[in-house]
Amino acid sequence: MLPGLNKIASLSAVMILLLQFNCMSRVLLLLPTSTYKTNAYLTAVARLGMEIVVASEEPSTMAPKNPEGLLTLDLTDPEKSASAVVNFAARYPIDAVIPVDEGTAVVAAHVARALGLNQNPVAGAEAAHNKYLMRQALSRAGLPVPRYWQFSLDDDVVGGDDTEQVDLVAGRVGYPCVVKPVFLSTSRGVVRADNRAEFVSAVERIERILAMPHIRRRGGPAARRLLAEEFIPGVEIALEGLLARDRLQVLAIFDKPDPLDGPFFEETIYVTPSRLPDSVQKQAAEASLAAARAMGLVRGPVHAELRINQNGPYVIEVAARAIGGLCSRSLRFGDDLALEELILMHAVGMDTSMIEREKLASGVMMIPIPRSGVLREVNGLAEARAVDSIEDIIISAHIGQQIAPPPEGASYLGFIFSRAGTPGVVEAALREAHGKLQFVIEPGESNAATG
Repeated sequence: MLPGLNKIASLSAVMILLLQFNCMSRVLLLLPTSTYKTNAYLTAVARLGMEIVVASEEPSTMAPKNPEGLLTLDLTDPEKSASAVVNFAARYPIDAVIPVDEGTAVVAAHVARALGLNQNPVAGAEAAHNKYLMRQALSRAGLPVPRYWQFSLDDDVVGGDDTEQVDLVAGRVGYPCVVKPVFLSTSRGVVRADNRAEFVSAVERIERILAMPHIRRRGGPAARRLLAEEFIPGVEIALEGLLARDRLQVLAIFDKPDPLDGPFFEETIYVTPSRLPDSVQKQAAEASLAAARAMGLVRGPVHAELRINQNGPYVIEVAARAIGGLCSRSLRFGDDLALEELILMHAVGMDTSMIEREKLASGVMMIPIPRSGVLREVNGLAEARAVDSIEDIIISAHIGQQIAPPPEGASYLGFIFSRAGTPGVVEAALREAHGKLQFVIEPGESNAATG
């Protein structure tokens, strides 16, 4: 067995271990063209000296010159993708497959099954991708879950107060409740309703989102199904971890200091280490592992969202992938390892259990979109970057882009990163830097073009 890395692992030490491990492994990376993750993973691969195959849904003009490194897959069809990878692997063997979002996690599970790789089973990945299947799995395992109800948009949900379906859904769940699509992420389509009228309005609004052609294609039959569940009050946190050998390596627990009480749920600030008591953090880790087991997840990165109140932790979601957007830049491990490097090392069988997050506090602000429209100007960047403890600011939206906040939108204006001695200093720096930014957004049709 490969020995564990020491707790101050440097990149040079990692390279030595990679050579000892004979790590000329070929990793298949599932990268949709719309992902933020491309540069982070390609940089990680280059730093570790691994071989990689990049699979995307759109063909590359470079594919004929690099047939062993570029692959085109239909990421909306997991079985078809698995068949294509099996044919590819007959010429260029694949040792591991890494997804970057919930959709590609399902594809990765199908590919792993077809190749006989030790990764998440298909049922586990599907449960992580479908909020209703996730709720069922947690409920069957006896874990605390809100009361919930799945229903179809093809039912007469909004036909009138006396229809059976409204009575079943709007009456049985209780208020306040949260209505959401079963398959979308990034708070898209997630709406709180405090009464029957708000419930009907939320359903109508979400139906318009799910009718967008690219979302309808991506969701298939799931694009007609919604989940309503009781609203769980409390503070919200996020947990980043790696699953292996029936254990969870907790990489970071993030506080979310801004309240997420609705009516929409756009996330903003993540700060780690958490300022919650150690006992509460331990409970959150145990709940996340129990949820992952209940869903059937066994290996690889997980990103869990939890609510904590006087009754303890409630698992809201467990995704079979790493933290989204550019947020992974807020995490460093050992001496100078990125999260993506850790995931790659883990994927090829290296023991990462002794690698710990850096000692400094860190955090990220996902810059919220204040209103729908067309982005025309970004001002105050120099002043924001000059704020003490600000490490970087990346504006990911481009000038002229049509943007929209949740529930229609699915992206951010950009990301602010901070590192400092304490979580409090990190949070204050993020807020100060954000306060110096001004975004000129003109009215215009967004069509939720942000995702």
